[in-house]
Amino acid sequence: MTAIGEEIVALRNEKQEFMSDNAKIKGLKDRVEDLDAFIDRQPTIITEYSENLVRRLIETITVYDDRLVVKFKSGIAVDVDA
Repeated sequence: MTAIGEEIVALRNEKQEFMSDNAKIKGLKDRVEDLDAFIDRQPTIITEYSENLVRRLIETITVYDDRLVVKFKSGIAVDVDA
């Protein structure tokens, strides 16, 4: 394969990666907008447990002897002392 041919293949691969990254970013933006709209619909003061709210916002809760780590779907993690 010639140098020009190799360059064309490399550029096609780079374009494919770029398009894939853009699709991932758009998906994340859509998810954030969806979560933002969901949060806006919630009452300002939460007075009772909401399974729907927990499932939409929290990725995992890890329990340690002395603390909890709550990881939100946004990627933010919060340590809660027990």
